[in-house]
Amino acid sequence: MGALPHLLLFDIDGTLLNTGGAGMRAFALALEHLYPEQVAACGGVPDIDFAGSTDSGIVMGIFAKMGMEDSGAERARFYASYLDFLRLNLGEPGAGGSLLDGVAELLGKLQGNDYDNRVLSGLLTGNIAAGATMKTDHYGISGYFHFGAYGDDHHDRNQLGPVAVQRASGFWGQDLSAAPVTVIGDTVKDIRCARAFGARVVAVASGCIPVHELAAHEPDILLESLGDVDAVLSQLQLA
Repeated sequence: MGALPHLLLFDIDGTLLNTGGAGMRAFALALEHLYPEQVAACGGVPDIDFAGSTDSGIVMGIFAKMGMEDSGAERARFYASYLDFLRLNLGEPGAGGSLLDGVAELLGKLQGNDYDNRVLSGLLTGNIAAGATMKTDHYGISGYFHFGAYGDDHHDRNQLGPVAVQRASGFWGQDLSAAPVTVIGDTVKDIRCARAFGARVVAVASGCIPVHELAAHEPDILLESLGDVDAVLSQLQLA
């Protein structure tokens, strides 16, 4: 066997793309559609902290605020409605979403011959798997990712790193538990997730968390954006 590939685990929202609020609106619409009485009793859709959270963690928190019992069946019912609204929202004319600066070029270079068999790109995201696929398909980047760990694998984001490495190993056909791993994300929760399983972390201030707040949590690399692709690749030290 040759040298182990470097695993790059990308967050989605705020790191790779911005849906123009399609995901947040889908959550709210699904709640209003399925649970109108509970939403009304709360005085509206409960406040939702999306930044870096897992979809399952968000749903569990909302159910608790609305006095509802959490169950796998009820989450599945909610996810089905959420995905219906997400699909509609992404397809709306003028929805306003887009890939973020440098993402298409960066992913293209990582999949190019220069990094062949040296880099393996996957997702580490709070999105449920079906939502992650819907978003990356819509913006044309799903083909760059060979595996992932998702918000329906565990409600605690800090538990997702080992899941991603295990799935990378399955895809590669070799145990990659000793491979170098870098998490790339835009929130403090991405930094904590990386630290939880000993990965290096790149924090990108392309989402809703300002640079100074990310810097306070001491990521290994801190970037304003992924826009300067050559600089990003240089800092990643993938050679």
